[in-house]
Amino acid sequence: MNVAIGTLLEHVEEHMMKTVEHMQTDFAAVRTGKASPALVENVMVDYYGTPTRLRELAGVTTPEAKLLVIQPWDPSSMSAVEKAIIAANIGISPVSDGRVIRLPVPELSEERRAAFAKQVKSRAEEARIAIRNVRRDGNEAAKKAQKNSEITEDDLKQMLEDVQKLTDDYIKEVDDVLVKKEKELMSI
Repeated sequence: MNVAIGTLLEHVEEHMMKTVEHMQTDFAAVRTGKASPALVENVMVDYYGTPTRLRELAGVTTPEAKLLVIQPWDPSSMSAVEKAIIAANIGISPVSDGRVIRLPVPELSEERRAAFAKQVKSRAEEARIAIRNVRRDGNEAAKKAQKNSEITEDDLKQMLEDVQKLTDDYIKEVDDVLVKKEKELMSI
């Protein structure tokens, strides 16, 4: 971490915040039995040889609670979009009528819910690890600054405490988001 000691805490907090935001984006793509554009908008489609996100190629709407409708802006990309959805392995089979692709979102079985809950827990643990890595980098930068006489020993102690408090806060936020997502997954 190569950052000025005066902005170290802001830098650490920014990285921890981005980690939580990334985890929330991952969670949005996990199916809960309700149709959500987040399930497919980041699916990569091979559009004329260029990997492109589905949200850049088509409009994704939810006209009903259990239905996603994808309308490609370029009708010639319809088959590429279908193939990408099948390859994304989201557990939903696309139904095409030539103009739009419909994705009927089936009810989740208890087994699938448990598998998704396990997947969500794993992603939350990855976020916790990333936050702890940011803490480690921040602590190393602070210790290096103290060693180079940029800050005093008391400043170092305070900075290490502040970094730990940020770590605790963001890990708690990860846990809160995880509990909310698990509850959402397990409710029918």
